[in-house]
Amino acid sequence: VRPKHHSAEPRVTTNFLSYVLAAVFTSVPAVALAEWQAVEEVRPYSISGTSGAGLYASIGERGPKAGGFGRAIAHTTFKLTWTRKYEPQGNACVITTNRPKLIITYTLPKPAAELPAAVKSSWQAFISGVQAHERVHGETIKEMVKEIEATSIGLTVADDPDCKKIRIELTRRLGEISQRQRQRGRDFDKIEMGDGGNIQQLILKLVNGP
Repeated sequence: VRPKHHSAEPRVTTNFLSYVLAAVFTSVPAVALAEWQAVEEVRPYSISGTSGAGLYASIGERGPKAGGFGRAIAHTTFKLTWTRKYEPQGNACVITTNRPKLIITYTLPKPAAELPAAVKSSWQAFISGVQAHERVHGETIKEMVKEIEATSIGLTVADDPDCKKIRIELTRRLGEISQRQRQRGRDFDKIEMGDGGNIQQLILKLVNGP
């Protein structure tokens, strides 16, 4: 059974939530690059079925909505906030603290009932492949945050004692970094979900299996 390409077919997508540029003024001393770890969580949604085809059909009915493209098999979202200190130095403004808090959420299907042994094996192969796909998106998000951190800490704007121009410049730089990360995600999905791609193969094996 070859999945049809239409708006109702579930797809693997990545829904990138806008990050929040939260400026929190603190008394934390200046540092180079702060040590931090992303929080990664899995949010399952329940599906039904006792065969590969049945499970896939349930994903099509219950999967997360993917904008105007129907429903997805899975998706990755994130929330990013910053503890950031803008410090006037003479007539300039410098970012001396820029610490991220990143939460990545993977939304994945989970059968509601115990599966027959053969179907369970087929399902595990499928969901493992989907999880691996989503983890790649998670890694690109973490890489984006590290790039934002590197380009932000120590950023200096002259003739800005009120620290207003620096916010505009930072927003411009962050927008460029975000756009590059989103394009990476789109390029990856295009390969993975194209004809003969990894996701298509995972779907075919699941649907054609027991």
